[in-house]
Amino acid sequence: MFYKVCGDTIVIRLEKNEDVVQSIEAVCKKENVTLGYVTGIGAVNHVVMGLFAVEEKKYYTRQYDGDFEISALVGNITTQNGDIYSHLHITITNTVEETVYGGHLNQAIVSATAEIFIRILESTVERIFDETIGLNMMQL
Repeated sequence: MFYKVCGDTIVIRLEKNEDVVQSIEAVCKKENVTLGYVTGIGAVNHVVMGLFAVEEKKYYTRQYDGDFEISALVGNITTQNGDIYSHLHITITNTVEETVYGGHLNQAIVSATAEIFIRILESTVERIFDETIGLNMMQL
């Protein structure tokens, strides 16, 4: 992983076999980012993503293996119990089969490279678990 801080933005380049989620969280910890938003593109070959079933208050995950382009990586950085909390969503496409998948990102392993930007906001937003919804909600 390579990264550079450019004012209020961190530019990250990931290499083959690096995990997108772990890398984003590692940079945020190292640079003390407690609030921000994330965008990115790249290529991955292993992705685990999920969908939250609201009525059941349960996450369902699915794994995708093969050659995929990240057509959109979006999300935010907040904190929970003082620790970095990344909430990321991803859309991937397989141009050979012309399929598109998207959801809450749990893991994505880079196959070639990934280019990620984190915009740093000068504040902190803490999350707390909401029993009614079943999710970690931002406290504003």
